[in-house]
Amino acid sequence: MSAYVANLVVIVGLNAAFALGLNIISGMCGQVSLGHAAFIGVGAYAAALLAKAGFTLWLTVPVAGAVAALLGVLVGLAALRVREDFLAITTMGVGFVFLGVVRKQGWLGAEMGISGIPEAGIPAGAFALVVLALVVLAVFASLQIARSWLGFSFAAIADDEDVTRLLGIDVTRHKLLAFAIGTLIAGLAGGLYAHYTRFVIPDAFGFVLSISALSMVVIGGVGSTFGVLIAAIALTLLPELFRVVNDYKLALYGALLLAVMRFAPDGLAGVTKRVVSRGST
Repeated sequence: MSAYVANLVVIVGLNAAFALGLNIISGMCGQVSLGHAAFIGVGAYAAALLAKAGFTLWLTVPVAGAVAALLGVLVGLAALRVREDFLAITTMGVGFVFLGVVRKQGWLGAEMGISGIPEAGIPAGAFALVVLALVVLAVFASLQIARSWLGFSFAAIADDEDVTRLLGIDVTRHKLLAFAIGTLIAGLAGGLYAHYTRFVIPDAFGFVLSISALSMVVIGGVGSTFGVLIAAIALTLLPELFRVVNDYKLALYGALLLAVMRFAPDGLAGVTKRVVSRGST
């Protein structure tokens, strides 16, 4: 695997894992999150600090995931009393709080971030395979959730929380579980990102990153594992392969979101199902 291909695999894989984690929270459980970048940032900073303290990738990345999951549960607890628009605003605030904290703390590098992170000690091709393993893990977890009673409970909560409570389902516990799983995946991706780039700065985890991930979820099809995976791959590769597209990436995301919401509100997954059903009749 050439260095260029390995780099593309890492970038695409990290974005895909990040989007799949958000899909568990927002797509499957219906908890709209506009601050998901904070969790990949927490994972990245945690891994960076541990790596500079002398710990290896195999320890720092799992710890980064655990720290992000813990923060996800805390955010979930804080957001239990709000829904829909208010939940979106609350999670957006989490993202801004994260940026405000890391930019003012000298031990986190402030505006300059953390640089000089030691090398992971594995070749670029092997690192790409580690990232692919994370994507496979995220896909496997998503499919297992969708096919289990947990997935049915998530879908019920997304549809109507009040009715779900009447059915005897513990809404609070399931919401927190969704946040924990989704942010765990984000934290793992953040840990790998820190080891790959070998530096982290606050601007890398801003509001734009959260919107990019949410765009992948909506365009791929809310709640669809493979739809989100395909959207993440496509939306990451287009700007990387065509530099002219990269200059207008946000405009492209916006145009695609408008088109999807107008003509295919169920995303790529819904379009594919309709095409297949028409072809079989």
